[in-house]
Amino acid sequence: MKPELEAHPVEAAGGSAQRRRWWIVWALFGSTVLNYFNRQTLSVLAPLISQQLHLSHSDLSRIFAAFQVSYAVMWLLGGIALDLVGTRLGLSLAVVWWSLVSLATSFANSVASFGALRFLLGIGEGFNWPGASKTVAEVFPPKERGLAVAIFDSGSSVGGALAAFCIPWIALRFGWRSAFAFSGLLGFAWLAWWLMAYPRPLAGTRAQAGGANSMRLWLPTLRRRATWAVVLGRSLTDPVWWFYVFWLPQYLSDARGFSLERIALFAWIPFVAADAGNFAGGYLSGRLIAGGMPVMKARKAVCVGSCLPMLAGIPAASVHSPYWALALICLALFGYASWSTMGLTLPSDLFAPEVVGSVTGLSGLGAGAVSTLFTLSIGVLVDRFSYGPAFVAAGVLPLLATLSILLLIRPGEAVRSA
Repeated sequence: MKPELEAHPVEAAGGSAQRRRWWIVWALFGSTVLNYFNRQTLSVLAPLISQQLHLSHSDLSRIFAAFQVSYAVMWLLGGIALDLVGTRLGLSLAVVWWSLVSLATSFANSVASFGALRFLLGIGEGFNWPGASKTVAEVFPPKERGLAVAIFDSGSSVGGALAAFCIPWIALRFGWRSAFAFSGLLGFAWLAWWLMAYPRPLAGTRAQAGGANSMRLWLPTLRRRATWAVVLGRSLTDPVWWFYVFWLPQYLSDARGFSLERIALFAWIPFVAADAGNFAGGYLSGRLIAGGMPVMKARKAVCVGSCLPMLAGIPAASVHSPYWALALICLALFGYASWSTMGLTLPSDLFAPEVVGSVTGLSGLGAGAVSTLFTLSIGVLVDRFSYGPAFVAAGVLPLLATLSILLLIRPGEAVRSA
């Protein structure tokens, strides 16, 4: 029997475990919502804070980059740690950490203090995606992983949309410092939800913590072409997301003249488009697999189709109407999110559960390094020129990412069942 058709151990375990896994993935959705709500608080408030504290675009880029540096490193170190201690404990500690840092950010008053706190925030938030991907690999069979990844990954879009809509009103009513405190308190409510949804390891899961076995598998993993396909794919698509996530509110303020109130009314819409892209990618790949297409061929097909809408971001900077610009950005983020769902699903398709967190973390490290350089360059470009070159780069990079997936993952490469 082909590996991709083998019964997953949780499927074989019976109804209770099968029902529980959907509760778990919705709890992962909740952590992802909070993850983005916390990080987007600063991005949404950047026009107001930069005005009050007299910050330049270069200052903002350094603050954003401080988050990305620690976030990228923790994708790797956090992934390894989760392979060692398990996702239930690891994600619990991570959410408590980033919630406390968000509370502390309400006292920040300079570039240095914001930068230091964003660095600490990235340490906690870097655990979320390796942990969620590892959990999906443990408790979902391949035919359901695309949908499971789409569910938890869509939390980034929902969190971004909620932050763009809610944070300005909190700031206008109670002050911007209260917005950071509010973001931090939400994490403790999630912790109770997570511990109820995932009270103990599910019957039938193959690995909660890899320990020495995951370390033994590391070197063979690094020698596989598929590992570097995943790393390059993420590294060349994530800068697109970070560009829109960090800079969209500031762009709407700088180039389109939006007030904080108008940002609240419109800046959430592209995140809804991204949410639709998450589910479109997960649903389409699942349908293709159910129709008999090999798993990896289905993932690649969705990647090819998803990179094309991201080209819509290129003319967004030059159209006259701000609403047409937003529409094009929505289309670009729809394509990004569909591609991202495949990118996050690939490690669980290609690697043993003991190293899924580590491979996902390695891809996050590469993506974070490239994205940090991209973020720093945007601050310099905007201060000296315009946003135009950044929009062009955000449209072209996904084409290179898709090419790396097509060339480095061999046709018919074995897909593991766990």
